[in-house]
Parts: sequence; structure tokens; C-alpha cells
Amino acid sequence: MKKFIPLLILLLAIFITSSQTYEQQSIVPTLQKHFPNEPLKPFLSLLHFHYYGMDISVESRGYYYFLEFLVRKATHFLTFGAIGLALYIALPRLKFRLLLTIVGTFLLATIDEFHQYFTAGRTASFQDVLLDTTGAITFLAIFKCIQLLIHTKKSTKD
Repeated sequence: MKKFIPLLILLLAIFITSSQTYEQQSIVPTLQKHFPNEPLKPFLSLLHFHYYGMDISVESRGYYYFLEFLVRKATHFLTFGAIGLALYIALPRLKFRLLLTIVGTFLLATIDEFHQYFTAGRTASFQDVLLDTTGAITFLAIFKCIQLLIHTKKSTKD
């Protein structure tokens, strides 16, 4: 049961943040305060994303809203990467444990987006579900590589 505690904490955090409106979560004022000179603007101006049927760029959204977009998407990726790891560690050692973790993370991401659909000022996006799942897959791949390296080092020492 202790193995599920990190997963439950992460899921609670996701539920709370998904219940907040965009205005409650906006970090634009903080970004404006801490980055008044718009650092990295020339670099960030080169980036363009097609997201939710819109072009997202410094040009289309403005520097601070674009930077907030990047932070939000990075948060999706990192949080669901952590959820994927927590779920993998919590699951028993089954033959299809890795696949179950990926499918489970996909389902949790889908539920999160469905929940956001009912939150004022928020949208639900399948692109976010894919980003969340990609975060989990990436974290799991790194975790498995680290496990393999540790196992290989132990084998060579013996």
C-alpha cells in the first residue's frame, strides 16, 4: 500500500490544479515581474506550434503568454512522467507491467482532460493526453535504461 502513496499525491495535485480556472493558474503576471526584459525573445520567436487548432507563437500570443504556454506544456510532460513512474513502481511485477503503466497513464490523462472540460475557462485537449502519455513513456524509458545500466555494472563487478 505504501507504494501507492506517491501516485495518490500526484493524482490529488492533478485533480486540484485541473479544478482551477485559467485565471487562477495564470503565471503571466509572475513572468512579467521576473522577466521584464523578455530574455530569450529572439530564440523563442523562432518557435511555432500548432495546438488546439491555433498557431501558438510569440508573434500570435505575445511573449509572456507564449512562455506560459511552454511552462504549462512542460508541466504536463513532467507531471505525467512522474505519474507514469509512480504507477510503474506501485504495480506488482507482472509480465505486461510496462504496457499496463502506459495504458494506465493514458487513461489517467484522459480522465484529467475530461475533468478539465467541466472547469470554467479550461479546455480539454487530446493533444494534452498525448503529451502526458509521451511524458510517461519518456520517463519510463529513462528509468529502464538506468535500471539496465545498474544491472550491467553489477554483472561486470561479479
